[in-house]
Amino acid sequence: MTIRYNPPTGWPQLGRPFHHGVVEPRGRVLHVTGQVAWDNEGNVVGKDCEAQARQCFDNTEHILSTVGGRLKDIVSLTIFYVDPVDMPAIQKVRAERLQLEEGPVSILIQAAGLIAPELRVEVVPIAVIPEERFKAPVQ
Repeated sequence: MTIRYNPPTGWPQLGRPFHHGVVEPRGRVLHVTGQVAWDNEGNVVGKDCEAQARQCFDNTEHILSTVGGRLKDIVSLTIFYVDPVDMPAIQKVRAERLQLEEGPVSILIQAAGLIAPELRVEVVPIAVIPEERFKAPVQ
């Protein structure tokens, strides 16, 4: 069972879906490469950060589902973004896709740029898929 916690001495979450600590459950650890707003043909989905963040989470959800995982299995999430004005859009999408009580540990990092100039956000999750749901990936 995943244990998510916030010590009384930690700073407040302010309703955001993350925790100060996550103790990984037993299961298969899946490290996911950084997900950007590319569709399965390599086209950028969305020009604004909110649309791109949605695509990042859609891509992540697809990768997780192919091995029996779910977004709630994410235990750690790093998000890179280019423009600080995009922070509210990123937080909005993260709050829509991750439930408050199931939030991972999380870090947001402002970057000078991503792999392509039109990309505004990239998410890099680590998930632990419970053994009873895990399906070996098809190669």
